[in-house]
This record gives sequence, C-alpha cells and structure tokens, in this order.
Amino acid sequence: MLLSVHLLGRREGVAVFDGWRRRARRALSPELRTLFALAPPWGYSADFLTPPEAPDDIDAAVEAVLATPRARLRHDIDQLAGPPRADLADLRRGRPAALRQLGASLKGYHRRAVAPYWDAIDAEVRAERARLAREFLKGGTEAVLTALRPFAIWQPPVLRLPRHPAERDVHLGGRGLILTPSFFCWRAPTTLKEHDDPQVLVYPIEHDPAWPADDPAEAARSLGRLLGSTRASVLEAVAETPATTTDIARRADISLASASEHARALKDAGLLTASRQGNRVYHVLTKLGARLLHGPAADRAG
Repeated sequence: MLLSVHLLGRREGVAVFDGWRRRARRALSPELRTLFALAPPWGYSADFLTPPEAPDDIDAAVEAVLATPRARLRHDIDQLAGPPRADLADLRRGRPAALRQLGASLKGYHRRAVAPYWDAIDAEVRAERARLAREFLKGGTEAVLTALRPFAIWQPPVLRLPRHPAERDVHLGGRGLILTPSFFCWRAPTTLKEHDDPQVLVYPIEHDPAWPADDPAEAARSLGRLLGSTRASVLEAVAETPATTTDIARRADISLASASEHARALKDAGLLTASRQGNRVYHVLTKLGARLLHGPAADRAG
C-alpha cells in the first residue's frame, strides 16, 4: 500500500502502472490527505506505516499501525522532509481522533486502490516467493541472496544495494533481515530508515503489463444495474467503516428517510447487518455484501 501511494505521485513505470494510476485516482477521496502527507512520492515515508510483523488481514494490519507507541509516532513524523505540518500535529501526539482518521484513510485507500486488483497482485508476489523457495531448497540462504540480482548483490558478508536511493551502511547486529517482494516497488529496492526491529528489504518483482484488466468502474456500474444506483451507493457507504443511518445519508448524499429505507432492504437481503453500541445502531457490511461489492478478492484482502 505504501509503495502504491508513492507511485500515484510519480510517473514511473508508465507501461505497467498508468492504467492502474488512472483508475485509482478517479476512485480516491480527498479524505486521504493524511496518508499522502505521511508517504510523499519521494524521500522518506513514516516507517511506522509498515510494521514488519503486520498480518495479511487489512483490519488487523491497520490495528498494528494504530498501536504504534507515541514516542515512535513522534520520531517517525519528525523525520519527514520539510517544516512540521500542522495537519499531522495531533497524530504526532497520538490523539485518538487523529489515529481513527488515519485508520479510516488506510482502509479507504486499500478498498479503492488495492483490493480491486488483489488477485493479480497476490498471484505475482506468490510466484516470486515460490522462486525464492526453490532457490533456498537448491542452495540455502546463500542461493536466495544471490537470486536477488540485479536489485541486491551478495558479496559475503555484505549485501549491496546498487540502486538504493540512500548511501549508508546498515549493520544488522543480529536483528535479522526480512525479504519482501513487492508488486508496487519499482526499479530500486527500499529499506526502513532506522529502528530496532528486523531490517526489511523490499524489492521489485516482474510484472505483466496487462495486469489491470478488470475495470473497477465497470464493476461499480454493474453493481448499480443490479441493485439500483442509490442502493449501490448505500452499500459503498458502509464498505469502509460501519455507519449509522445518518452517516449513510451523508456519505451517499441522500435523505435520512431514503438511507433508512435502503439500509433496511439491504439488511433483508443479507448484505448488511446491524450492531448496537450504546444508543446507536451501526450498519455493517456482511461477508456476502463484501463479496458482491469487491468480488472474490474480498475473502483474502479483508
């Protein structure tokens, strides 16, 4: 996700990524400005966005990011280039409202820019992992490190990154090294800047230039034809986070009465369910609703 945010602000990999870039930009919301502030197209991005032990499930991964200690939040945000940003001040202090906004931004970005393409992303990354597994069976760790050429060159006991944008030496000191093949890493590998966790080496993989074959916009039009445009908008309004009827009305830009009527119809169809918290009732997307909205990728992408 982090590296895909970088690519949205660049013009690299035109043949591979321009189709995805056009579609993602059309789908994205201005609510995501916090995420773009933390992950500018060039230079350092806040390391806490990529916890090395993050699980595959998007909800659990976001929770891992939001559990970042306040000292780490301050440290990483202070490393960002340029003068301190007022819009990151509350997040830097670990304020709950700012953390909730970041969580919503991460989930919203994933839903619009990553989840619709998950099948292709997952297939190519799995293929690269299988390639390294075969190398390991043939020759152990030495063979794996040698197989990282041209992005990393193994010259025992040093792993050299000739295309890395920063000139520095990293001494593992027993911390270990996590190799992460990445769909959205382009041309040069990248690493975490500095902290006490295992070092992470993220490197590019090969791509099929025709990979964004299924147009999510067409899928959205098909959903509208199936459910009706207003009801499809209501389903979309609940997809990112649970929502009250008032939330749905605001997000879908419809009246409160209309939001209530459509939410009830979607609940009767098994696409939404209701969850009471105190004196509020939240509408929540069911697994069936998620599959209708996102297709089979919803099962794996969260």
